[in-house]
Amino acid sequence: MTGEIIFVLALLAITIVVFITDLVRMDLVAIGVMIVLALSGVITPAQAVAGFGEPVVVMIAGLFIVGEGLASTGVAASVGRWILRVGGRSETQLLLVILPVVAILSAFMSSTGAVALLIPVVLSMARASGFNASRILMPLAFAALIGGMLTLIGTPPNIIVTDALHSAGLDSFGFFAFTPLGVAVLVVGSLYLILVARHLLPKKETHDVQAGFSLHSLFERYAVEDQLFRLLVPDDSPLVGKTVIEAGLRSEYETTVFASRHRGGSLSTLDAVLANTRVRGGDTLYVYGRRADVERLGSEQSIALSALSHEEHRRVQKFFGAMEVLVTPQSPLEGRTLKELRFRERFQASVVGVRRQNETLQTAYQTTPLAVGDTLLISASWDRLRSLDGGHSFVALTRPLEMQEAPLHAEKARHATIIILSMILVMTTGWLDNLTTILVAAILMIASGCLNITEAYRSLNGRSLVLIAGMIPLALAMQTTGAAELIVQETLTRFGDLPPVWICAGVFVVTSLLSQFISNTATTVLMAPITLAIAQGLGLNPMPFMMAIAIAASTAFATPIASPVNTLIVTPGNYRFIDFVKVGVPLQLLAMSVTLMMLPRLFPF
Repeated sequence: MTGEIIFVLALLAITIVVFITDLVRMDLVAIGVMIVLALSGVITPAQAVAGFGEPVVVMIAGLFIVGEGLASTGVAASVGRWILRVGGRSETQLLLVILPVVAILSAFMSSTGAVALLIPVVLSMARASGFNASRILMPLAFAALIGGMLTLIGTPPNIIVTDALHSAGLDSFGFFAFTPLGVAVLVVGSLYLILVARHLLPKKETHDVQAGFSLHSLFERYAVEDQLFRLLVPDDSPLVGKTVIEAGLRSEYETTVFASRHRGGSLSTLDAVLANTRVRGGDTLYVYGRRADVERLGSEQSIALSALSHEEHRRVQKFFGAMEVLVTPQSPLEGRTLKELRFRERFQASVVGVRRQNETLQTAYQTTPLAVGDTLLISASWDRLRSLDGGHSFVALTRPLEMQEAPLHAEKARHATIIILSMILVMTTGWLDNLTTILVAAILMIASGCLNITEAYRSLNGRSLVLIAGMIPLALAMQTTGAAELIVQETLTRFGDLPPVWICAGVFVVTSLLSQFISNTATTVLMAPITLAIAQGLGLNPMPFMMAIAIAASTAFATPIASPVNTLIVTPGNYRFIDFVKVGVPLQLLAMSVTLMMLPRLFPF
């Protein structure tokens, strides 16, 4: 054993210990590894940073953008609302619906993102139905992790092992090569999570991280909860051709028009109504106002009035909402009326309610000077409300839950759906290589407006990318110094006579164990070349061994630090460390059993 091998193995051991103890952030550890390797001379400085140019790093960066496109357009959130409608009657029924759905979501986007989207859905259903969210959240998280086993892009370990096979000039995994085994683990795992696991979790008071004001609560606070109406403007109405200011809808009728939809348009084509917006024949106007005032408007202006259905109400609130703001000292609003301020023109938002000293001003607040301490309920599109949040004219006091959940680019949901389906089709058929396909999909997400370039950069999980790029040089150092070969030779000498399935089991156990304490991505980067060399040294097909470490890396069930998905549910589920051990270890054993039974049939040794 040479000095270089001892050095690299010692660096590997120190890295694992620091990962496990969590003394330093993992991405900083990875950067430290790159620096140490460059200074040691074991590899060159260029090799130490070459990980940032690896195709696997670029592919994962592209997938972050694609996943963010699905989230920002509301495609993923729409799935969550469907779950609420279909599975909200009981714990068992909810689990039967939510487990496969979150798994499928995680097969095509970040499992962390999928769980983050569904946590408020689960908590909302728990509040409404009375069941205990702590018995749902952990199965939800584990199903998301299993979902990563379903496709090539489901989780970084799948991409890493595929790239390792490709780089070695061997047959690699296709897009759905993981699916048969992933589905089997999902079926068995779901049965366990539904029939056994949730009963291992004690009923606890959950911490509702989403607790706060809903739009309904805000509307009640300002006494406008029953004041949302729809008006259909006929072609012969006196309003046709007038702006909302010229028509005097606010000054004459105390009615605020906030959105409109032209004849034949869908609810996804709602337009914000500003001061200079002209009313057209056939328009549907969405307004706030007291019923008596709105009925008088309808009668005098020959407009048909109707209340919104629950579904239409929900669809409108997907694009438009309200926010409570506070008038502060030295604010330009102080001492001036809304009319003097030309509020709608200035802020492109409508005031639908004013409160002063904890009392709602019922009438004439358009002509009442605003005072410091007044709170206003302003209505606009979610995008506009976000842009007003943080301005200098007033302070956002209450942001409703719907504002947090509203997609930024809901009107582009169809584009995002077409892009993700096209990406899957191209990757499945092999028309283009995976790297090119993912990069094209990411660029199309930006070019089509599913997210802007700032949001795309923000979606890149820097920690994950740096971690992968930083661990690749360590794997390279193990190869160039002979450390990896030494491990392979020792393994072959000691275990080479065992049946292949037992060696596969050993690889699975080591990978799964490491993944409970360090990133499954880092674990896979280290294990992939070693496992590949072991399989080749035994003269066996490397594909079942590489599939085993990919599946094992996703079995991060036994600790709250095993995956960001697990960490995400600790607080809202009020879980302890032992809860993950009780539920996670049996699930790991089930996943390993299913894998070892199916691997020889799917990928003969």
